[in-house]
Amino acid sequence: QVQLVESGGGLVQAGGSLRLYCAASGIIFSINDMGWYRQAPGKQRELVAEITNGDSTNYADSVKGRFTISRDNAKSTVYLQMNSLKPVATAVYSCYAQCVDSTDRGNPYWGHGTQVTVSS
Repeated sequence: QVQLVESGGGLVQAGGSLRLYCAASGIIFSINDMGWYRQAPGKQRELVAEITNGDSTNYADSVKGRFTISRDNAKSTVYLQMNSLKPVATAVYSCYAQCVDSTDRGNPYWGHGTQVTVSS
């Protein structure tokens, strides 16, 4: 069974920075796409950033230039560096990874999420 565990969330003032971590563990042969979504209260979940196993990245327009996604394949970990945070970034941030697991197929897995709160 594959598990994703996030960390690094918390409370920060507007203009501050946070770094989120998400580590995958279990029977994993390889990981394809990895990424971060967020869901604010009363809103739909939205893509924040994603990264392929070839390190191609994609960002939501609202975070371009301020957030950076990266990964360490040796550690099965994806990171999200968030700078110049705004109160609208307050949300639960969840990571996902498409993992080739014991079924020998790429299956999507999700973490439980980590709360990010940006105060004004």
